[in-house]
Amino acid sequence: MAKLNIQKTINKIETEFLKKDIPLLRIGDNIKVGVKIIEGSKERVQFYEGTIIARKNSSINTTITVRKTLQGIGIERIFLIHSPKIDSITVLRSSKVRRSKLYYLRNLKGKASRLKQTFK
Repeated sequence: MAKLNIQKTINKIETEFLKKDIPLLRIGDNIKVGVKIIEGSKERVQFYEGTIIARKNSSINTTITVRKTLQGIGIERIFLIHSPKIDSITVLRSSKVRRSKLYYLRNLKGKASRLKQTFK
């Protein structure tokens, strides 16, 4: 019984830190993530734009993997959605995909790596 009570208290504490203003994020969405960066005593927001290729759900530890191509080189970055370093997340466009992980995009180049856009 003690383990159940500990888990309940951990869940209660975690729910206080969950962000409420996160949009619905799907695999294949093109998103723009604003990341807070501290340089010296100044703080600024740097935006990272790319496609969501993976998502891992576990309450406060929910992560998304965002991939973008810069000068022919693929760059992937993993973001904790509920992190205080994430300033904003905006969905630019949605795509129709039939997979939960888009790791096959790592092997595609150029126009072959495009996804079919869906309109809401």
